[in-house]
Amino acid sequence: MSAFSSTRSPPNIPEVKIPEDMTVNIALSLRHEINRGFFTLRETGHGRDLKKFLIVIGGLWLLSVLGSYCNFLTLSYIVFVVLYTVPVLYEKYDDKVDAFGEKAMIELKKYYAIFEEKVLSKIPKNKKH
Repeated sequence: MSAFSSTRSPPNIPEVKIPEDMTVNIALSLRHEINRGFFTLRETGHGRDLKKFLIVIGGLWLLSVLGSYCNFLTLSYIVFVVLYTVPVLYEKYDDKVDAFGEKAMIELKKYYAIFEEKVLSKIPKNKKH
């Protein structure tokens, strides 16, 4: 007796169709988000928003320091573990973390104000872009 007996009917596999209007809406939304990302990259590269520019420089520097200590696979594993453990720890200790975060933000704002007063205020503003 064969595996495909003539007495069995073929399985009922539903037809799957993606509507054109939904596909167009997804493509338009994706295009808008990509263009917004390119605009942000361009503005950051020009250095017009100094705070964002310094954050990007700091982030890239931190990434290069981490990259000098471990390879990409190890770094990916560390990121994976952190992404799955930090939310659980935050839910458990959210009151303490929020209080610490508020104190840290106050201190960072103080240091940024000092940095802005002593360094950024001395940089001449270029009116011409």
